[in-house]
Amino acid sequence: MLIDWIPLLDQIRAETGTAFDPDQPQPVGGGCINESYRLSDGCDALFVKINRADRLSDFMNEAAGLEALRDAGPVRVPETICAGNDGEHAWLVLEYVVLGHPRQNSETLFGDQLATLHRSTGDCFGWTRDNALGTTPQHNPSSKDWVAFWSEHRLGFQLELASSRGFGARLADRGARLRDALPQLIGGHHPVPSLLHGDLWSGNIGYDVEGRPLIYDPASYYGDREADLAMTELFGGLGREFYAAYQDAWPLDDGYPVRRTLYNLYHILNHLNLFGAGYLSQAESMLDRLLAEIS
Repeated sequence: MLIDWIPLLDQIRAETGTAFDPDQPQPVGGGCINESYRLSDGCDALFVKINRADRLSDFMNEAAGLEALRDAGPVRVPETICAGNDGEHAWLVLEYVVLGHPRQNSETLFGDQLATLHRSTGDCFGWTRDNALGTTPQHNPSSKDWVAFWSEHRLGFQLELASSRGFGARLADRGARLRDALPQLIGGHHPVPSLLHGDLWSGNIGYDVEGRPLIYDPASYYGDREADLAMTELFGGLGREFYAAYQDAWPLDDGYPVRRTLYNLYHILNHLNLFGAGYLSQAESMLDRLLAEIS
């Protein structure tokens, strides 16, 4: 991607009120959606994501999520500097955080901090804006009914997308049966609308050089806090100290293991839609396990 850095640097200077004059941009690996760079003038460093100009709305949504998480505290979140475009490329500029490694009490601290973050609640499920999970649209209309919200705007959306991409009648049939059974499956669980990271897998969790937890790349909305906890378990990466600390700070309701599968099904369906049929058998297996709970 051939990038004209002048408009981006002009915006950084205007937003920061400095004469920021970095050395040659250094590519940063690790992402599969955007190109990423480290800009440094030898004193200050910034992290820049760049994509096509039509992706500016995604960057604005990400910035809004980061700002909401930062305002809620106490988990560290990279500071947002600016987002913009020059008609050809869009960018998001963030504080550059040097990553370190977890220390002895880092995961305990993260469990306690995440429970505190989840106590930041809203009046409704959803959010003030739509955003994206990866590159998949994520719709966040306001709703007082968590079961209906999850059925329509999480499972229903992903199942319809999978059907449109030819992933078969078996998935669609079991998905429809599961959606019909959601009131029974979720039962008497009545979550409050907690502010969620929304995509809290291990790749979006880090630690700074002092071992303090750091979260980034959100797909935020107000939902059941268990959806965030479930996502942390989907691909591993956190130890028992984290879960024990969260439980001590805010114990989970009975029935969480079943809801964990339900909430992680959303992410596996999204992986199916993003990356293809390699996730089909896992999605079908999760559907079968959930349907067995209500048969």
